[in-house]
This record gives sequence, structure tokens and C-alpha cells, in this order.
Amino acid sequence: MPIPWFFGKSHDMKFSVLLPTRNRLDLLSRAIETVRRQNYDDWEIIVSDNFSEEDVGEYIQSLGDFRIRYFRTDQFIPVTDNWNNALDKSNGDYIIMLGDDDCLMKGYFSTLSNLIEKFDSPEFVYTSAFLYAYPGVMPGIPDGFLRTYNKRMIFQSASEPFWLEKNRAMEFVKDSMNFRVAFDFNMQFSLVSRKLIEKMKRYGTFYQSPYPDYYASNAMMLKAGRILIVPQPLVTIGISPKSFGYYYFNDAESDGNQFLNNIPEIDMVNRLKKVVLPGIAMNTSWLISMETLAVNFGGELDIKVNYDRYRRIQIFSIYAGLLAGSSAGKAYHLLRKKMHLNEWLRYGFVLSFIAVLARIVPKRYRFHLASRVQATTGSHLANPMPEVVGNFHTILDVFEKVDPESYAVKNV
Repeated sequence: MPIPWFFGKSHDMKFSVLLPTRNRLDLLSRAIETVRRQNYDDWEIIVSDNFSEEDVGEYIQSLGDFRIRYFRTDQFIPVTDNWNNALDKSNGDYIIMLGDDDCLMKGYFSTLSNLIEKFDSPEFVYTSAFLYAYPGVMPGIPDGFLRTYNKRMIFQSASEPFWLEKNRAMEFVKDSMNFRVAFDFNMQFSLVSRKLIEKMKRYGTFYQSPYPDYYASNAMMLKAGRILIVPQPLVTIGISPKSFGYYYFNDAESDGNQFLNNIPEIDMVNRLKKVVLPGIAMNTSWLISMETLAVNFGGELDIKVNYDRYRRIQIFSIYAGLLAGSSAGKAYHLLRKKMHLNEWLRYGFVLSFIAVLARIVPKRYRFHLASRVQATTGSHLANPMPEVVGNFHTILDVFEKVDPESYAVKNV
């Protein structure tokens, strides 16, 4: 049962949970419940409803909790605009962006309140997390799974919170600009201070580009003076049948992009017209996010986007798609026209050989070969994600059954 707000202990620190949503009331209700069941009372939820067809407002009103504030857009707007809309309505000292298919784990606020006090108000806190796939979402894994990010490089095999060195944070950003994921960009990992958000206003809105989490996570690494790393998994990131992750992992990326409704600014499109290649749309959104970062911060910091790496990843993604048997035919013919001579000299022979393999290799081997081709780009490090054994029908089961504190101790 949720703990009534008036029975909670009085605190000096207020947390804001930003909850953008659209037509996912069943998922949203679970995310809200994991906030209401916390053992800490000084929080608010900002529900920013992106023009849902469901009556989200009526549900929020039925909860009768003044800490849950509801706002609805007048039309379907890009996800980045909706995130900024939610942020603008918040007034907490520390802010977390939570997807409506995600959840806070038990003790999230109380644990972080104690750490913020102990470490004298860090500008942002980066925690570990669980990854939960609902049953039926991931191809080949019908029962879903629960895994942990504890083994990620950013946590340095630590068992206790520690300060991230500034030069290490800069290295992470440079990896991002080189199209290597050295830390996870999802905003659920980050609890951000109001102080840092105010400091970054000089660079425009806090969330920018088609992938606002790619931009904001790296911008915080650049500009935060004090970054606290907490290896304990305190949130769960959900992959539901109504999430972008579902579309991405089920070879329906174009549907996922419509789901996000994020269109890059025309100036940025023109700026990168000679760089962009056909291929995975996620990589191009990554490119735009990093270019936005370079535009905003490149004048004061030594950062620049590695266009060659982006193009290599796109080239290999097309050929991997051909191997896997996905709908990459049109993109392949367009790619051949857009590749530079030096790219043909570097990759042409190998990729032409792959194109032949795509016609002669039996289907049962193609997906494995496609994965190997994609892995050669090195964009995503092969970090292990230990699985948590259990029966989890929904993300509320994760919240109720998993103790993040004891799990962190057992799996470090």
C-alpha cells in the first residue's frame, strides 16, 4: 500500500519526477505507483500528457494526491518539447526524468537524500539501474527478463558511491562524439540538481536534439562540476510493447521514430547534409545530438564530432541489414551513390563480399553474421548484463520483489 504523504518524515529536499506520457495509461499508472510507495514524502510528479486519446487527466484526478500535477499539450508535439514542457513545470531541488514504462526502486528518494547530504549536494548523481523487458517484447525471449547495469564501465566495479573525475567525464563525452557508447545515456540514470539546470540555460533548453537524452547526458558530463556515481541500481528502465525499444528491437525503427515524433531542425539538417548517410535512423539522431553538443560547447571545450566514424557505422549497418534479410535494399542502392571514394577503397571489397554472402548464406546463419558485421564498428561495448532470476509479469513485480540494496552488494 502507498505510504500516505502526511505520515512521512519532514525533509528539506524536494524531488521532482518528470513523467511525459502518451496513450500508455496502463504503464503510467504503474510508474506513478512506484513513486507513491516510496518511504519519503517530499516529492512531486509532473505528468506531461502529449495529447493522449486516453483520459489521463481523469485518472490523475482520481488519485486525489496534490503532489501529482497534470498538464496536457494542445497537440502532439516532439518528445524533446514534451520533456522540456515537463521540466518547466517542476520546482524540485533535484529532478529525474522517468519514462512512463519505467519505475523507481524502493528507497530511491531516501537513499539519494542521504547521499546528497553526505556528499554535500553534487550537481548530478548517476546511479545504476535494472533493465526490464516485458514478456513478449524481445525476439527470442518470450518470458522477458530483468538484468542489471552494474557491470558497466562507469561504475568501476565499485561497491560504494564515488566522485567521477573530471577528466574521466570528458573522456566519456569524447567517446560519445566518436560514436562509442562508454556510458548509458538514458535519463533515468541521472538525478539532476536544479543548480545545474539553471547553469545550463545559457546554452538553450536543457533537452535538445531529436534524442534529448543523448544530448543532455553528455552535456551534464561536460558542465557538471561534481558528479557522484552510485553503483546501486535505484531505477528500472522498462521495455514495453508500447516503447521505442520495442520498435527498435523488432526491426520497426520507422514506426518508433513516428512514436517519438522528433523532427530535427532544418538548420541542422542543412548543416549535416553532406555527412548524413542512409542506414539506422538512431545513428543519425545520435549524430545530430552530438553536433548540437559541438555547436553549444565546442567554442569553450575541445570536442568535435567524428563524421568518418558515423559514416562507417552507417555503411556497415546497411550491409548488416542485407545479411539479416531486413528491408535494406533501397538504402543499399542510395548508399552506393553517397559513399566517398576513400570509403570505397577502405570498405568496398569487404562489403561487396558481404553483399554476395547475403545471397548465398542460409537464412539460419544470416542473423549471426549480421551481428558480427555490426559489432566490428565498436559502437556499443560488449558489457555483460547479469540476469536477475525471478517471475516478473509487470514492472510493479520488479518494484515489489527486488531489493536494490542487497542486490547491489551481491553482484558487485
